[in-house]
This record gives sequence, structure tokens and C-alpha cells, in this order.
Amino acid sequence: MTVRPWLIGLGIAALAAGCGGGAPPPPAPPTPAGTGTAAPSGASAAAQPAAPAVAPKEPQAGPPLPPATYDAKGRRDPFTPVTIAREAGSLNVSTARLVGLVQGRSGPMALVEAPDGIGYILKVGDALGDGRVTTITATSVTFAVTARGAQKSTSVTLRLATE
Repeated sequence: MTVRPWLIGLGIAALAAGCGGGAPPPPAPPTPAGTGTAAPSGASAAAQPAAPAVAPKEPQAGPPLPPATYDAKGRRDPFTPVTIAREAGSLNVSTARLVGLVQGRSGPMALVEAPDGIGYILKVGDALGDGRVTTITATSVTFAVTARGAQKSTSVTLRLATE
């Protein structure tokens, strides 16, 4: 059996600390001027004023930090819902095609493809062209379409194509 050197050192240190050897007690404080007699060790400790408690230094206030900003670097802000402007190509929900449905951590998401071939990943509440996603089921996605002109608001349901 081999004994590790650090284990032996640890044992020696424990023995030295527990033996009561240690350092000698501090010398008795000098007698106060004019008394001529030495006070007993217990009385001299009580007569001396207690040392003030040491408190941590409070940090000084520095200059204010600049506000945090988001630099998109050409990407979409991930914390805002997807919104496609109507003027950007007059995307119409009824011309879009439902390509797939995915179950994410935050709920179901719909994979929708526009007529120009651009795909969108949408969740409930996201807007696409003239509609906003209201429900997503296992086989369909439903949009609430805003009214245009004399038309009334309607809903459009895109169903997953089964082959």
C-alpha cells in the first residue's frame, strides 16, 4: 500500500494544530501611567476601550453605464412578432401555402410558403400580409384577415396538403 505524500503532510498539520503547542500568549499590557501597580490580566482587558469594528468600504458611484442596444446586423429582431408589410409585395394569406407544422417549446408553429417561394415560420399572434395567425392545429393554420374597403373581416384556413 502506498501513502500519498500530501496525505502525510495533512496528518502532520492536523497533529500540530491539535496538540496545543501553538504560539505563546501575548505579553501583559503595560501599566497605566501614575498607578505604580500592575492590574490583574482580567481587569486590564476590561479597562481598555474596545477596538472599533472594521466595516467594508462602500464603493463610490462611478459614471452611469450606457443603455444596452440591440444591433440587428441585417437580421430580424427575435423578440418582435413577424410582420410582413402589405406594401412590400401585397402578400395575400389566401395565396400562401401551408408546407408543414412543427411543435416547438413555446407551442405549435406553422411553416408557410408565399407564392414567391419565401418561407415563414409563424406562431399564434404573428402577422403575415393581410392576416394574423389565430390558431394552429395538427393539420391547419387559421388567419384572421383584416377588412379591405367594403369587405368584412374574415378568417382563412390553410390546410396541410396530404399526398
